[in-house]
Amino acid sequence: MGSKSGLALKFLQWFIRGIEFCCAAVVLALSSYFLAALHNHNITIPTWLRAVEGISGAGVLYTLVGLLLLCCLAGHPFTSFVAIVLDVAFIGAFIYVATAYRSGASSCRGTVDTPFGTGNANDTPTGNTDGFTNLPTYRQACQMETACLAVSIVAILFFIFSILVEFVLVRHRRKESRFGPSPANNYTSGYGRRNKFMGLFKKRTTTAEDPNALPMHTTPDQVRQSYNTESTAVGHDPALHNKYGESGMGHDGRTAYPEQGVTGPTGTTHPPAGYRYNDGTYAA
Repeated sequence: MGSKSGLALKFLQWFIRGIEFCCAAVVLALSSYFLAALHNHNITIPTWLRAVEGISGAGVLYTLVGLLLLCCLAGHPFTSFVAIVLDVAFIGAFIYVATAYRSGASSCRGTVDTPFGTGNANDTPTGNTDGFTNLPTYRQACQMETACLAVSIVAILFFIFSILVEFVLVRHRRKESRFGPSPANNYTSGYGRRNKFMGLFKKRTTTAEDPNALPMHTTPDQVRQSYNTESTAVGHDPALHNKYGESGMGHDGRTAYPEQGVTGPTGTTHPPAGYRYNDGTYAA
Protein backbone atom coordinates (compact mmCIF):
# COMPACT_ATOMS: atom_id res chain seq x y z
CA MET A 1 0.00 0.00 0.00
CA GLY A 2 1.66 3.13 -1.21
CA SER A 3 -1.03 5.69 -0.39
CA LYS A 4 -0.75 8.01 2.57
CA SER A 5 -3.70 6.42 4.35
CA GLY A 6 -2.14 2.97 3.88
CA LEU A 7 1.17 4.13 5.33
CA ALA A 8 -0.63 5.73 8.26
CA LEU A 9 -2.46 2.48 9.01
CA LYS A 10 0.77 0.50 8.83
CA PHE A 11 2.50 2.93 11.18
CA LEU A 12 -0.42 2.70 13.60
CA GLN A 13 -0.28 -1.09 13.60
CA TRP A 14 3.50 -0.98 14.01
CA PHE A 15 3.06 1.29 17.05
CA ILE A 16 0.46 -1.04 18.55
CA ARG A 17 2.67 -4.08 18.04
CA GLY A 18 5.53 -2.20 19.64
CA ILE A 19 3.49 -1.52 22.77
CA GLU A 20 2.43 -5.17 22.89
CA PHE A 21 6.06 -6.25 22.57
CA CYS A 22 7.13 -4.00 25.44
CA CYS A 23 4.33 -5.24 27.69
CA ALA A 24 5.14 -8.89 26.99
CA ALA A 25 8.85 -8.18 27.50
CA VAL A 26 8.22 -6.61 30.93
CA VAL A 27 6.17 -9.60 32.08
CA LEU A 28 8.80 -11.99 30.71
CA ALA A 29 11.66 -10.18 32.44
CA LEU A 30 10.00 -10.00 35.87
CA SER A 31 8.69 -13.54 35.66
CA SER A 32 12.15 -14.77 34.68
CA TYR A 33 13.59 -13.02 37.74
CA PHE A 34 10.99 -14.67 39.95
CA LEU A 35 11.83 -18.10 38.51
CA ALA A 36 15.58 -17.60 38.85
CA ALA A 37 15.35 -16.35 42.44
CA LEU A 38 13.01 -19.13 43.50
CA HIS A 39 15.15 -21.79 41.85
CA ASN A 40 18.47 -20.51 43.24
CA HIS A 41 17.16 -20.33 46.79
CA ASN A 42 15.33 -23.67 46.67
CA ILE A 43 11.90 -22.10 47.13
CA THR A 44 8.91 -23.90 45.65
CA ILE A 45 8.00 -22.51 42.21
CA PRO A 46 4.23 -22.02 41.71
CA THR A 47 2.75 -23.72 38.62
CA TRP A 48 1.02 -20.54 37.50
CA LEU A 49 4.39 -18.77 37.34
CA ARG A 50 5.68 -21.31 34.84
CA ALA A 51 2.56 -20.75 32.72
CA VAL A 52 3.02 -16.97 32.87
CA GLU A 53 6.63 -17.39 31.75
CA GLY A 54 5.54 -19.37 28.71
CA ILE A 55 2.76 -16.95 27.80
CA SER A 56 4.97 -13.88 28.05
CA GLY A 57 7.73 -15.58 26.04
CA ALA A 58 5.28 -16.50 23.28
CA GLY A 59 3.93 -12.95 23.32
CA VAL A 60 7.40 -11.49 22.86
CA LEU A 61 8.09 -13.83 19.94
CA TYR A 62 4.75 -13.17 18.25
CA THR A 63 4.89 -9.40 18.52
CA LEU A 64 8.51 -9.32 17.35
CA VAL A 65 7.68 -11.36 14.25
CA GLY A 66 4.67 -9.12 13.66
CA LEU A 67 6.87 -6.03 13.76
CA LEU A 68 9.30 -7.51 11.25
CA LEU A 69 6.66 -8.75 8.77
CA LEU A 70 4.29 -5.82 9.03
CA CYS A 71 5.99 -3.85 6.24
CA CYS A 72 5.42 -6.55 3.60
CA LEU A 73 2.38 -8.55 4.75
CA ALA A 74 0.09 -5.86 6.14
CA GLY A 75 -3.46 -6.17 4.86
CA HIS A 76 -3.11 -9.59 3.21
CA PRO A 77 -6.31 -11.52 3.98
CA PHE A 78 -4.59 -14.75 5.05
CA THR A 79 -1.91 -13.21 7.26
CA SER A 80 -4.44 -10.79 8.76
CA PHE A 81 -6.75 -13.70 9.57
CA VAL A 82 -3.90 -15.52 11.32
CA ALA A 83 -2.97 -12.36 13.20
CA ILE A 84 -6.56 -11.81 14.35
CA VAL A 85 -6.82 -15.39 15.61
CA LEU A 86 -3.55 -15.03 17.52
CA ASP A 87 -4.60 -11.66 18.91
CA VAL A 88 -7.78 -13.21 20.29
CA ALA A 89 -5.72 -16.02 21.80
CA PHE A 90 -3.31 -13.60 23.45
CA ILE A 91 -6.20 -11.55 24.83
CA GLY A 92 -7.29 -14.63 26.74
CA ALA A 93 -3.69 -15.46 27.67
CA PHE A 94 -2.96 -12.06 29.15
CA ILE A 95 -6.24 -12.12 31.01
CA TYR A 96 -4.83 -15.19 32.71
CA VAL A 97 -1.56 -13.32 33.39
CA ALA A 98 -3.46 -10.41 34.95
CA THR A 99 -5.43 -12.84 37.09
CA ALA A 100 -2.24 -14.58 38.22
CA TYR A 101 -0.72 -11.27 39.32
CA ARG A 102 -3.93 -9.97 40.90
CA SER A 103 -2.11 -9.66 44.25
CA GLY A 104 -0.32 -6.65 42.77
CA ALA A 105 -3.56 -4.68 42.96
CA SER A 106 -3.04 -4.25 46.70
CA SER A 107 -1.21 -1.35 48.36
CA CYS A 108 1.81 -3.61 49.07
CA ARG A 109 1.61 -2.78 52.77
CA GLY A 110 1.15 -5.07 55.73
CA THR A 111 0.75 -8.71 54.84
CA VAL A 112 1.17 -9.35 51.12
CA ASP A 113 0.92 -12.37 48.87
CA THR A 114 3.81 -12.85 46.41
CA PRO A 115 5.41 -15.64 44.34
CA PHE A 116 7.83 -16.04 47.27
CA GLY A 117 4.96 -16.71 49.66
CA THR A 118 2.95 -14.64 52.08
CA GLY A 119 4.61 -12.38 54.62
CA ASN A 120 5.02 -8.93 56.02
CA ALA A 121 5.92 -6.27 53.45
CA ASN A 122 9.11 -5.33 55.30
CA ASP A 123 10.41 -8.90 55.65
CA THR A 124 12.61 -10.87 53.28
CA PRO A 125 11.65 -14.39 52.18
CA THR A 126 13.69 -17.16 53.73
CA GLY A 127 15.57 -19.61 51.58
CA ASN A 128 18.92 -21.10 50.70
CA THR A 129 21.56 -18.36 50.83
CA ASP A 130 23.80 -20.06 48.26
CA GLY A 131 21.88 -18.61 45.32
CA PHE A 132 23.53 -15.99 43.11
CA THR A 133 20.39 -13.84 42.93
CA ASN A 134 19.32 -11.55 45.70
CA LEU A 135 15.95 -12.12 47.27
CA PRO A 136 13.66 -9.08 47.32
CA THR A 137 11.52 -8.05 50.21
CA TYR A 138 7.86 -8.92 50.11
CA ARG A 139 7.06 -5.30 49.34
CA GLN A 140 9.44 -5.29 46.36
CA ALA A 141 7.99 -8.56 45.09
CA CYS A 142 4.51 -7.11 45.44
CA GLN A 143 5.48 -3.99 43.49
CA MET A 144 6.84 -6.20 40.71
CA GLU A 145 3.51 -7.99 40.62
CA THR A 146 1.79 -4.60 40.35
CA ALA A 147 3.92 -3.79 37.30
CA CYS A 148 3.08 -7.14 35.70
CA LEU A 149 -0.63 -6.60 36.36
CA ALA A 150 -0.57 -3.11 34.83
CA VAL A 151 1.27 -4.05 31.64
CA SER A 152 -0.95 -7.13 31.23
CA ILE A 153 -4.04 -4.93 31.19
CA VAL A 154 -2.38 -2.57 28.69
CA ALA A 155 -1.45 -5.55 26.51
CA ILE A 156 -5.08 -6.76 26.51
CA LEU A 157 -6.32 -3.36 25.34
CA PHE A 158 -3.73 -3.09 22.58
CA PHE A 159 -4.43 -6.61 21.32
CA ILE A 160 -8.04 -5.51 20.93
CA PHE A 161 -6.92 -2.39 19.04
CA SER A 162 -4.70 -4.46 16.76
CA ILE A 163 -7.69 -6.64 15.76
CA LEU A 164 -9.64 -3.55 14.70
CA VAL A 165 -6.68 -2.19 12.73
CA GLU A 166 -6.23 -5.54 10.98
CA PHE A 167 -9.81 -5.34 9.72
CA VAL A 168 -9.23 -1.80 8.45
CA LEU A 169 -5.98 -2.84 6.73
CA VAL A 170 -7.74 -5.66 4.86
CA ARG A 171 -10.57 -3.36 3.73
CA HIS A 172 -8.08 -0.70 2.66
CA ARG A 173 -6.05 -3.17 0.62
CA ARG A 174 -9.16 -4.46 -1.13
CA LYS A 175 -10.17 -0.91 -2.03
CA GLU A 176 -6.76 -0.21 -3.51
CA SER A 177 -6.87 -3.42 -5.54
CA ARG A 178 -10.06 -2.19 -7.24
CA PHE A 179 -8.49 1.09 -8.35
CA GLY A 180 -5.43 0.96 -10.58
CA PRO A 181 -3.12 3.87 -11.47
CA SER A 182 -5.07 6.76 -12.98
CA PRO A 183 -4.96 10.55 -13.26
CA ALA A 184 -7.09 10.70 -10.09
CA ASN A 185 -4.20 9.38 -8.02
CA ASN A 186 -1.29 10.74 -10.11
CA TYR A 187 -0.75 7.29 -11.60
CA THR A 188 0.24 5.79 -8.27
CA SER A 189 -1.20 2.88 -6.35
CA GLY A 190 -4.35 3.46 -4.39
CA TYR A 191 -7.45 5.47 -5.14
CA GLY A 192 -7.72 9.19 -5.62
CA ARG A 193 -8.50 11.51 -2.74
CA ARG A 194 -11.84 13.16 -2.45
CA ASN A 195 -12.73 16.24 -0.53
CA LYS A 196 -15.64 14.93 1.50
CA PHE A 197 -16.28 18.29 3.17
CA MET A 198 -16.65 20.15 -0.10
CA GLY A 199 -18.54 17.25 -1.63
CA LEU A 200 -21.40 17.88 0.77
CA PHE A 201 -22.16 21.15 -1.02
CA LYS A 202 -21.76 19.80 -4.53
CA LYS A 203 -24.98 19.53 -6.49
CA ARG A 204 -25.66 15.98 -7.49
CA THR A 205 -27.32 15.25 -10.82
CA THR A 206 -30.02 12.60 -10.87
CA THR A 207 -29.76 11.82 -14.60
CA ALA A 208 -26.64 11.11 -16.58
CA GLU A 209 -26.09 12.41 -20.09
CA ASP A 210 -26.62 9.71 -22.73
CA PRO A 211 -23.64 9.70 -25.12
CA ASN A 212 -25.80 7.99 -27.79
CA ALA A 213 -28.58 10.61 -27.74
CA LEU A 214 -29.35 12.39 -31.03
CA PRO A 215 -28.91 16.18 -31.27
CA MET A 216 -31.96 18.37 -30.77
CA HIS A 217 -34.00 19.24 -33.84
CA THR A 218 -33.94 22.75 -35.26
CA THR A 219 -36.85 24.89 -34.13
CA PRO A 220 -38.83 27.03 -36.60
CA ASP A 221 -37.42 30.27 -35.22
CA GLN A 222 -33.91 29.01 -36.07
CA VAL A 223 -34.73 28.46 -39.80
CA ARG A 224 -34.23 31.24 -42.36
CA GLN A 225 -37.61 32.40 -43.67
CA SER A 226 -37.09 32.18 -47.41
CA TYR A 227 -38.19 30.05 -50.33
CA ASN A 228 -34.94 30.32 -52.22
CA THR A 229 -31.57 31.99 -52.06
CA GLU A 230 -32.69 35.11 -53.86
CA SER A 231 -35.57 35.95 -51.52
CA THR A 232 -34.77 36.32 -47.84
CA ALA A 233 -37.40 37.89 -45.64
CA VAL A 234 -35.24 40.19 -43.57
CA GLY A 235 -36.40 43.66 -42.56
CA HIS A 236 -39.53 43.52 -44.72
CA ASP A 237 -42.54 45.75 -44.62
CA PRO A 238 -45.67 43.78 -43.73
CA ALA A 239 -47.74 46.18 -45.83
CA LEU A 240 -46.05 45.03 -49.04
CA HIS A 241 -46.87 41.75 -50.75
CA ASN A 242 -45.50 39.84 -53.70
CA LYS A 243 -47.54 38.28 -56.46
CA TYR A 244 -48.71 35.55 -54.09
CA GLY A 245 -50.03 38.04 -51.63
CA GLU A 246 -46.95 37.58 -49.38
CA SER A 247 -44.74 40.27 -48.00
CA GLY A 248 -41.53 41.18 -49.77
CA MET A 249 -39.89 43.60 -52.23
CA GLY A 250 -39.49 43.38 -55.91
CA HIS A 251 -36.31 42.20 -57.54
CA ASP A 252 -35.27 45.75 -58.38
CA GLY A 253 -36.08 47.05 -54.89
CA ARG A 254 -39.34 48.64 -55.97
CA THR A 255 -42.72 48.11 -54.42
CA ALA A 256 -43.91 44.53 -54.71
CA TYR A 257 -47.09 43.95 -56.70
CA PRO A 258 -49.57 41.20 -56.12
CA GLU A 259 -50.32 38.65 -58.75
CA GLN A 260 -52.72 39.81 -61.45
CA GLY A 261 -56.27 39.28 -60.36
CA VAL A 262 -55.33 39.03 -56.71
CA THR A 263 -56.54 41.72 -54.42
CA GLY A 264 -53.75 43.29 -52.40
CA PRO A 265 -53.90 45.48 -49.28
CA THR A 266 -54.74 48.55 -51.43
CA GLY A 267 -57.11 46.86 -53.82
CA THR A 268 -56.64 45.09 -57.15
CA THR A 269 -53.54 46.44 -58.82
CA HIS A 270 -51.58 45.39 -61.88
CA PRO A 271 -47.82 45.67 -62.26
CA PRO A 272 -46.40 47.42 -65.28
CA ALA A 273 -45.43 45.35 -68.31
CA GLY A 274 -42.08 43.63 -67.91
CA TYR A 275 -42.13 43.78 -64.12
CA ARG A 276 -39.98 41.02 -62.69
CA TYR A 277 -41.05 39.23 -59.54
CA ASN A 278 -38.68 37.78 -56.95
CA ASP A 279 -38.89 34.32 -58.42
CA GLY A 280 -37.86 35.56 -61.85
CA THR A 281 -41.36 35.66 -63.43
CA TYR A 282 -42.12 38.68 -65.63
CA ALA A 283 -45.48 40.34 -65.73
CA ALA A 284 -47.32 40.27 -69.00
